[in-house]
Amino acid sequence: MSTPHWLFGDQLGPSFAAPAAGGPGRHSPLLMIESRAVFRRRRFHRAKAHLILSAMRHRAAELGDRVTYIKADTYRDGLEDCLGGGRVTVHHPTSRAALSLVSSMNNVTVLPARGFLLGQDEFAGWARAGEGRGLRLEAFYRHVRQEHEILMDGDRPAGGTWNLDHDNREPPPRGAATLEAPPPYRPREDDIDAEVRHDLDRWERAGDVSFVGHDGPRLFPADRREALAALRRFIEYRLAAFGAYEDAMLAADPTMSHSLLSSSLNLGLLDPAECVERAEAAWRAGDAPLNSVEGFIRQIAGWREYVWHLYWYFGESYRASNTLRHHAPLPAWWTDLDADALTARCLSTVIRQVGETGWTHHIPRLMVLGSYALQRGWDPAAVTDWFHRCFIDGYDWVMLPNVVGMSQYADGGRMTTKPYTSGGAYIDHMSDLCGSCRYRPDRRVGPDACPFTAGYWAFMDRHRRLLARNARTSAQVHGLDRLVDLPDLVRQDRARGAAPP
Repeated sequence: MSTPHWLFGDQLGPSFAAPAAGGPGRHSPLLMIESRAVFRRRRFHRAKAHLILSAMRHRAAELGDRVTYIKADTYRDGLEDCLGGGRVTVHHPTSRAALSLVSSMNNVTVLPARGFLLGQDEFAGWARAGEGRGLRLEAFYRHVRQEHEILMDGDRPAGGTWNLDHDNREPPPRGAATLEAPPPYRPREDDIDAEVRHDLDRWERAGDVSFVGHDGPRLFPADRREALAALRRFIEYRLAAFGAYEDAMLAADPTMSHSLLSSSLNLGLLDPAECVERAEAAWRAGDAPLNSVEGFIRQIAGWREYVWHLYWYFGESYRASNTLRHHAPLPAWWTDLDADALTARCLSTVIRQVGETGWTHHIPRLMVLGSYALQRGWDPAAVTDWFHRCFIDGYDWVMLPNVVGMSQYADGGRMTTKPYTSGGAYIDHMSDLCGSCRYRPDRRVGPDACPFTAGYWAFMDRHRRLLARNARTSAQVHGLDRLVDLPDLVRQDRARGAAPP
């Protein structure tokens, strides 16, 4: 009889159970384990727990008699209950903890990772070839485009340029409450979702688990059919308008023209190659402009691949990075997603979006949530854990580089060339969030001083010695000497502390 093959809860697409050398055969028995301990150990967003369990149970229903679905306290317990000491194969897991677990079991054979465009050997070769020049995204992105013939015309990038970021930084249309884009695909819940919600309610009542956030109707795909429908709707109706406003924010339009495909990709329901290929085909057919297509492809073939490989390349020690020596704890209003405690409109809007859906797009994550945490000096490990738990698309491999490297600059510049933070003027320019806020983006001191504007200059002052040596931040550091109200600003920012802004 064929060796059973184990599918983790983020390995749910067809490629993870497809025939492969040394892996599952066409009719190999499959194993899935639903571990209660995963949800007991950490306080996840309720919508995230629902999505993961719904996706696992939908996949088990699709596979029918081919899969053995075990509900157990831990993965070890489930494997022992099902196999005893029998052998099993599994594709390379997506977290170090899971890899450590399967590597410690003598009866588990770990196969190469799937769900990404590049293998780890290819990335390591690229990294060695560029040694001394830094592991920058732009160089990596060009390598992926060239080696995998993505959006290329021969040996040249399509349209003659690699990077169309300058076309994709438009503020929202003046006076518009929404982009008026066609709505994204939304799934319909079924009996499996009802069963999942019943189980989560039961676990909470028993005090076995505790969640944060709301679990309304499921908003994101839980099976392959739904994920393909979401991809198709984005490509046909939303991709064309994506590019120009991908960095903009509108209070009443949290999804704008974003794809909302990250959770489907990270559950393994979609393969990155098919997403990239369909987007490129839309441009070549004249159905979407190049800036939108390039921006979308950059997110998947560039940033997503880059983050995945850096997670493994940097090693476990990367988790402890804390160049800025930030150690402040996260306040309760943040960890509880208590939007009602907040006065600052940008923060209350984004925290509410996360609480209600477990999702917000990349600019609120980076330039509102991440920027605020950075300015306040919160512990980057705690911030990373929060993003992991509270976002439906958050996994260890996703959030560790994104938060430690990109958002919190805790690695001192191994990923990025400067800290990504700003004053209120950036948020005001790129959104409609400041107009009716009690705080003013142009005020540094006083009761109506914007927490981001004051926080930005307090951050620059606190780290002026380090940032003065950085070519991309040295001018701002020199600008500190022109702020006659800097002492008052620093005192006020310190007095505000962790109080809800």
